[in-house]
Amino acid sequence: MSAEAALIGVILVPLLGALAVVLAGSRPNLREAMSLGAGVVLLALVVRLLPRVLSGDWPATVLAEPIPGLALAFSAEPLGVLFGLIASFLWIVTTVYSIGYMRGHGEAHQTRFYAFFAIAMGCTMGVAFADNLFTLFVFYELLTLSTYPLVTHAGTREARQGGRTYLGILMATSMGFLLLAVVWTWQLTGNVRFTSGGILAGAASPLVIGILFALYVFGIGKAALMPFHRWLPAAMVAPTPVSALLHAVAVVKAGVFAILKITVYIFGLDLLRDTGVTDWLLWIAAVTILVASVIALRQDNLKARLAYSTISQLSYIVMGALLVNSTALVGSTLHLATHAFGKITLFFCAGAILVASHKTKVSQLDGLGRQMPWTMGAFFLASLSIVGLPPMGGMWSKWYLALGAIDAGYAVLVGVLMVSTLLNIAYLIPVPIRAFVGKADAGGEIQIREAPIACLLAMGVTVAGCVALFFNPTWIVQLARQFVE
Repeated sequence: MSAEAALIGVILVPLLGALAVVLAGSRPNLREAMSLGAGVVLLALVVRLLPRVLSGDWPATVLAEPIPGLALAFSAEPLGVLFGLIASFLWIVTTVYSIGYMRGHGEAHQTRFYAFFAIAMGCTMGVAFADNLFTLFVFYELLTLSTYPLVTHAGTREARQGGRTYLGILMATSMGFLLLAVVWTWQLTGNVRFTSGGILAGAASPLVIGILFALYVFGIGKAALMPFHRWLPAAMVAPTPVSALLHAVAVVKAGVFAILKITVYIFGLDLLRDTGVTDWLLWIAAVTILVASVIALRQDNLKARLAYSTISQLSYIVMGALLVNSTALVGSTLHLATHAFGKITLFFCAGAILVASHKTKVSQLDGLGRQMPWTMGAFFLASLSIVGLPPMGGMWSKWYLALGAIDAGYAVLVGVLMVSTLLNIAYLIPVPIRAFVGKADAGGEIQIREAPIACLLAMGVTVAGCVALFFNPTWIVQLARQFVE
C-alpha cells in the first residue's frame, strides 16, 4: 500500500469500523472485536507512514476540492504522525478498558457507544492529518458533533445539561473565532495550506497578526484556555471511557495539536518572535495553569479533580507554543504524549474505582488501596508522571518547557511550572496515600474487589507507556525537532 493510500485509509478505517460495530450490534463479542480490529488496522496504517516522515518525505493527497483553492486534503508530517500514533494506540487500549467497564457497570446502549467512539476517532485522524486550515476546521467541527452523543450517553437530565454546555462553548468559540480566523487568513494570503515557516510573513501588520493569532488561540476551545474551559468539567457526566477519550485520546489533544500546528505552519516562529504578539497570551496560559490547579485541589469528586488537572496541563502545551522557540515546542510536543498516557491512566483508575466500589469522591477512598492495590498503584505511578518525577515520562516535557522558558527570557514562567508542580503533588498524591494508609469503612474490605481484568490490563499498558517514555523519549524528540526545525 502506498503512503498516499494509507492517508485515505486512516480516515476511512474508523468510519468502516463504526459501520461494522452497528451491523454486529446484537452480538457483543463480535461488536467489540470489530472495534478492536479497526483500532489495530488504524495503528498499522499510521505506523506505515512513520518511516516516510522520518526520512523527510511527507506524503500528501487530495480527497476533494469543493471550492477552488480550498481542498479537503491530507498530509503526513511529524506532529500529525505523532498525534495519530498516540490516538490510534490509545483507541485500542481504551476499547479493551471499555469492554470491562461497560459490561461491569451495566451501561445501556453499548453499540451506540462503540459506534460513535469509532466515528470520533475518524474525525480525530482528520484533524491529525489535515493538510490545510479548511480540512482542519471541517474535522474539528465533526469531532465536536460526533462526541456529543458520547457526552450525553447516560440520557439523564444532568447528562443533557452537560452536553449543552459542551456543545455550546465549543461551537460558539469555533464559529465565532476560529472560522473568522480561517477566512481572514484566506483573505490575507489566498492560501490556507500548512507550510513550513508559515504563510503570513509580510501579509499584514503586527496588530493584525496579533488579533489573528488571538482568534486562533481562543477559537480553538478544545484547548480549554480560560475563560473558555467550562465545557470540560461539564462533560464529566459521560462514562469514564468517554472521559478518557476527551482528556487523553482525542478532543483536548486535537485542540492543543491545532494550536501547535497553526503556530508553526501558518504563522511561523520567526514572525511571532519578531512581532511579539504572543507575550500577553503567555500570561493567560500561566494563569490557567495555576488557577485550574488550585480549583482541582478543592474538588472532592475524583473525575472533577482530574478534569481541572487536564485544563492546567493543556496550558503547559499552549505555553510552550507561545514561547515560540524550538526547545519549548519540543517540550509541548513531548507533553502531548506524556500527558496522554498519564491522564488516561488516572481516568481508567477513576472508572475502575466506580465499577468496583461505586465510589466517586476522594473523601470516600480511605483504605481502598488495600482492597484495590493494582488500581491505586497505577494511580500513584500515573500521578508521578503528571507531577513530572522520574522514572516517569512526564519529567522530560516539563524539563524542555522550563529550558524553553529560560531561552525565551521568561524565567518567571519556570516559577509558574514549579508552583504548578507543587500543586500537582497536593491534589494527586494524597489520593493514593489515603487509599493505602487511611482507615477503611467497617466491612469494606470484604465487599470490594479489583475491577474487571480488562480494566486492569488497560491500566497496566498505559502505566508501562509512562515508564517507557521516560527511558526512551528519543523518537518523539526526533519527530518534534523535525516539526519545529
